[in-house]
Amino acid sequence: MKRRTFFALASLSAATLMTSGAPAMAAEPLKIGFVYVGPVGDAGWTYAHDQGRLALEAALGNKIKTTYVENVPEGADAERVIRKLATEGNKLIFTTSFGYMNPTAKVAKDFPGVVFEHATGYKTGKNLGTYETRFYEGAYLLGVVAGKMTKTNTLGVVGSFPIPEVVRNINAFTLGAQSVNPAVKTKVIWVNSWYDPAKERQAAETLIAQKADVLSQNTDSPAALQAAQEKGVYAFGWDSDMVKFAPKAHLTANINEWGGYYTDTAKAVLAGTWKPREVRGGLAEGMVRMAPLNPVVPADAAALFNEKKKLIAEGKFHPFQGPLKDQSGAIKVAAGAVMPLKELLSLNYYVQGVEGSVPK
Repeated sequence: MKRRTFFALASLSAATLMTSGAPAMAAEPLKIGFVYVGPVGDAGWTYAHDQGRLALEAALGNKIKTTYVENVPEGADAERVIRKLATEGNKLIFTTSFGYMNPTAKVAKDFPGVVFEHATGYKTGKNLGTYETRFYEGAYLLGVVAGKMTKTNTLGVVGSFPIPEVVRNINAFTLGAQSVNPAVKTKVIWVNSWYDPAKERQAAETLIAQKADVLSQNTDSPAALQAAQEKGVYAFGWDSDMVKFAPKAHLTANINEWGGYYTDTAKAVLAGTWKPREVRGGLAEGMVRMAPLNPVVPADAAALFNEKKKLIAEGKFHPFQGPLKDQSGAIKVAAGAVMPLKELLSLNYYVQGVEGSVPK
């Protein structure tokens, strides 16, 4: 506490004692901790979460006090960091990567007075909730643009880890492209890392050498986008607007918006109304947002992009609605139906048009 603030509180307390006989105590701010898998400057996933943290601070001011730990590996280190934040008095802790799920659940049981929120997981408890975005909505829209922009009918994706969340996005991207260009095929290279610019660049260059002329990714740096610009092809930002890194190649971006959710959750904890939930927000809730389209995108493609975005936001169209086939041609979702949420959350196969197989 700054000395000036301390003396002001002391004077107020003394005055209150003289008038009412009871000291006035300033409410302690809610301490909130964040655990990040990458650096806050990754320009992608962690950057977007930290922008959400800053929005939370701007919204609630001195009612809260936030802190974060970056570059925390998914494993034993994560449990140590989460536990340390709890012992340091943080009463709300956000753990922001899939691999933090089990460590978060374990620590939550040991600190029943602390609220834990885990991003992209599926385990909940009395003091543990989960949250994620319906990012596949944005991935589908990227596909719509990619399908109209490709000249080779070959798209490329730099994948991180073959978990359902990432497989979902690859499939949605492909389905969006096929909706405007049935001849499209998608190649995938897995880098087995969320943030490794060197590997991401190498994967992007390999995909381009394999004739992919529009790239997407489920990794956290702008390396794939930068490689695309250097090679004269197109790509998309992921998790945040990455246009400044490669303005010629950047067609649009699929953006995670966390600030509103973080603010609402903190308000609920402050009010004593927080309850564990499984939250999945998308375009309709403002948790998924699309960056402006590059002017090189033709008017007809932009119109299709905006039309599908509107339909998805209004709940009139779902990226995983039938008829939907897997690679073998087997019908997985019948015409007129939508993939059940349970299947969507555990998706472990490619749709027709994606080459290769999901690593086991």
